[in-house]
Amino acid sequence: MKKYDETSPESIESYGKGMIGKTFREIFDAAKDDPDGFVAKDACADYLRKHAQKSRKGGVGNLVEECWFGYEANSDDRPDFPEAGVELKVTPYKQVRKTQLNPEGFAAKERLVLTMINYMEVVKEKDFAHSHLWEKAQLMLLVWYLHLQGRNDIDSTVDYVQLFTPPAEDLEIIREDYEKILTKIRDGRAHELSEGDTLYLGACTKAAKSTDRRQQPYSDILAKPRAFSLKNKYMTYVLNHYIRPGRVTYEPAVRGKVSDFEAYIIETIGRHRGESMEELRKRYGIETHPKNLGAMLAYRMLGIKGNHCAEFEKAGIAIKSIRIQENGCIKENMSFPPISYQKLAKETWEDCTFGNYLRETRFFFVVYREDRAGALRLAGCCFWNVPVRDLEGDIRAVWQETHDIIADGRLVLDIDAKGNVTNNLPKKHGHPIAHVRPHGRNRADTAPLPEGTYLAVRGNTAAWLDDTAYTKQCFWLNNDYIRHQLQLSGM
Repeated sequence: MKKYDETSPESIESYGKGMIGKTFREIFDAAKDDPDGFVAKDACADYLRKHAQKSRKGGVGNLVEECWFGYEANSDDRPDFPEAGVELKVTPYKQVRKTQLNPEGFAAKERLVLTMINYMEVVKEKDFAHSHLWEKAQLMLLVWYLHLQGRNDIDSTVDYVQLFTPPAEDLEIIREDYEKILTKIRDGRAHELSEGDTLYLGACTKAAKSTDRRQQPYSDILAKPRAFSLKNKYMTYVLNHYIRPGRVTYEPAVRGKVSDFEAYIIETIGRHRGESMEELRKRYGIETHPKNLGAMLAYRMLGIKGNHCAEFEKAGIAIKSIRIQENGCIKENMSFPPISYQKLAKETWEDCTFGNYLRETRFFFVVYREDRAGALRLAGCCFWNVPVRDLEGDIRAVWQETHDIIADGRLVLDIDAKGNVTNNLPKKHGHPIAHVRPHGRNRADTAPLPEGTYLAVRGNTAAWLDDTAYTKQCFWLNNDYIRHQLQLSGM
């Protein structure tokens, strides 16, 4: 006899809230002692062991289905509770560094995978409202648990259980994202899909092996298996603004309904084209020249009083202010966070910090061009993400070369008599898109190398005393590459 009404979303949610405060192990223990529980007693020990394995995808999710809600985990395409139209999603969050933006210090641990993309079938769908994706995502029961480093998730506690439907303002952008993904598939370019193409809804890779490929319509080129997912940044926003109590809200850039979010942003900022950065700074009452002046001016031009935009936060959009010199060159290369040598050595390209960031991030470039008098004037703006061919080409080559040098303990320093240091990491002159160079405060700002590896120091060896650490480095995108991308975008 069911303990909830399978046809009622409210009943399902109410019964689900009974998990709050319980660990997944406790949920299992209660089910095995319940004569109406799904789990057979003679399979209990093996069942828990299998569902606790870190390599098992959806282990705790399947456990909730079978041990709490009492139905067998399956691959049915319909929502988990078809009569109520409710899809069950068990998802982790994690503790992160507390910031002004995130005072409690909590973030989604991962994206929320919704459903696999069947390239051959999805192109037959009438529209988003009649899509399989919307059937699965229009009403979700989100079960959140805190993932702690070093602890098996089977011993994590369920903290939040809540029905969730993307609000109207988010749904407009999700619908736009869906159409962008479908457009690429209809154009025979499913192999070029990237999470960076879109804002809230992504097409994430989803395969057992990195070599797995699927047939796509309108092209003979095989494409990576992908799934529709709500991006990690969007899920963090959902957690902190829709799920957790005492939420903090940010100003939206769009007030009302627009047919194309990105076009609206570009048009709004474009109204100021030709105005100088100094004129804009004075107009909006910014008295100093902070490092993030370009981003601040972008927000002000969008009518946002603060320094955070709700849509940008949900999408994890990275604002970059680009300054083009009078001669047409960009002076600065584009930097990224410092490399953790120890973490890098354990990563693979398919799931590495730098690669994932570029795969998932959509950039917003606000471009200023220097005039003959030396004033920087707004030239326009555009949204951009790294093309797949570039990501899998030179960027991957630079990452792999860097990884192999660090992981294999082959980092070599040459120090001349004056103490000048050069290394054998990938240089800009050898790569058209990316390179590696310092990003620390100074030479003494170092990070430890992988355990058991050491620097090989040649020349003035007395100038480097610690061979287990090296000056912080980071990956950079070449300035001439960024300039070329802007030209392709019509800037």
